[in-house]
Amino acid sequence: MRNLKENENIVVLKGDFETAQYKSQSLSEYQHNPFIEALPPIFDEDDVMERFMVTPRITKQDKELEPNIRYHTLKRVKNFIQPLPIHFLVERRLSTLIRRGYLARNPLDKTFLERIRVLNELQSEEESSIKSIDERLNHIRSTADSLSIIGISGIGKTTAIERLLLLYPQVIKHQEYNSQSFNRTQIVWLKIDCPYDGNLSTLCKSFFKAIDGLLGTRYLEKFGYLNRVTSTMLLHMTSLASVYGIGVLVIDEIQHLLHSKNDQEEMLNFFVTLSNTVGIPTVLIGTSKAQKLFKGNFRQARRAASDGSIIWDRMAEDSEEWQFFLETLWELQCLKTRSELTEEVKEAFYYECQGITAVAVNLFILAQERALFDEDNPNEIITKQVLKKTAKEDMQMIQPMMKAIRTNNFANMMKYEDIMINLDEVMLNHKKNTEITGRIQEAFKERQNTIDFKRQNTVESLVVELCSLGIFDVLKEAAIKKLVQGIVERHPLETDYNILKAEALQEALTLNQQKKEQRNKPRAKNADVLPLLANRQKALDKQKHPYELLKASGYIKNPLEEFY
Repeated sequence: MRNLKENENIVVLKGDFETAQYKSQSLSEYQHNPFIEALPPIFDEDDVMERFMVTPRITKQDKELEPNIRYHTLKRVKNFIQPLPIHFLVERRLSTLIRRGYLARNPLDKTFLERIRVLNELQSEEESSIKSIDERLNHIRSTADSLSIIGISGIGKTTAIERLLLLYPQVIKHQEYNSQSFNRTQIVWLKIDCPYDGNLSTLCKSFFKAIDGLLGTRYLEKFGYLNRVTSTMLLHMTSLASVYGIGVLVIDEIQHLLHSKNDQEEMLNFFVTLSNTVGIPTVLIGTSKAQKLFKGNFRQARRAASDGSIIWDRMAEDSEEWQFFLETLWELQCLKTRSELTEEVKEAFYYECQGITAVAVNLFILAQERALFDEDNPNEIITKQVLKKTAKEDMQMIQPMMKAIRTNNFANMMKYEDIMINLDEVMLNHKKNTEITGRIQEAFKERQNTIDFKRQNTVESLVVELCSLGIFDVLKEAAIKKLVQGIVERHPLETDYNILKAEALQEALTLNQQKKEQRNKPRAKNADVLPLLANRQKALDKQKHPYELLKASGYIKNPLEEFY
């Protein structure tokens, strides 16, 4: 569930609420910790694949609709999300961050209660206590790590991290653990956007506002009013992080911090304190511009990204992941004629989008829109020319940026810092993982086969049920099957079976009645249609054999005269 709330240009992502259900743990260090045991099991690649992938459904019926309707149908493609090797890497890092961050914050451990006690004392002392917060808490170890994800705009960083966060419930309510009362609210993850002005004080207020939006509290009003300094708010953040067992704090758009007058070392110290003192694992997400934050003070930069950094670059044209991404995207056509993905089209497509996922998806949608209403393209074919015209006219605003990437002109790329990537780090950290890509392809094909099997199984089950009712005296089994297939195909795979059954029953009853009415409709007299029958009736009326009358009328000839 994605719920957007605005406050001072802050967007808050909201997930699910759950009641704690504790699960046995394979690793000994994760055992006897309610915060860890209440989490979902550690996901394997199949789990991530199944939950991460979003493939909009465009049916055969959709492609037969009028162009103005298909124009709207095309917008479904915007939701397309294709798992790639880097998504599995981010998921593994995130899973580890959350669990290891809870090791030193086990609510059953006496050190946890000690942390709460010290923080309560510090809060009562307020300003005078800020300088001693590190000293007072340094004997309480922290297992919180931090991770930075840096990549060009439109590559899918935010979409990926949000999809991965939503694999976990956001709030877990604990009531009883091992038959003992354990009344506690756990916030598994919190995601906030860095304010555009880059003010650290505003960032702290975003934190309070995010918790208020989740739990209905009033911490922004209590701790975030104007005369609060950043260090004081940080103390209250520390307290809330402990009380609510926050598993990970994700801060997006950190390049905005460069817009402020904050000292660079002060900013890095802020993130280090979040991780080390507050004890929250942090994920910092930003464009290439954000790399400036981590330059200069190596020690602080290393601590601000203790679990490493992921440099997320565009997909290379000759990589398997790009080929797979494009082939999967290409299946989402809603045109009159299927356009083939020729080598010429592939080259033109990559040339215009340069392996950036957001640009690729938008180019694909806009090219189809152009083909829909182009009088010179009656068959609605996506060609090299259509792609180039679409990029030039419909995506004109981003052409300077795309040209800078395409030509590797570093002087021009510096004008658009959001698309700048440290190529040395990319070569070291973002290696192609063909093995994982191959597994994704196999899993995708398997999933498609599974989808087809499930749909066919549903169709067969519904047909058997409807036929067994014995109430369709006019419909044949083939007609019922055709009707059921249409219903199953136009509904999502996860649609409840009883809903499909009810709809199929209603449509079958309607069709049966229509066919019955057609059968009983008065027909033209046979005599008006078939003269042979009219002659037969005339013969019967005269009490003669029909043969005699048919012979007299010339319909029957003497075989001796005809053949000899």
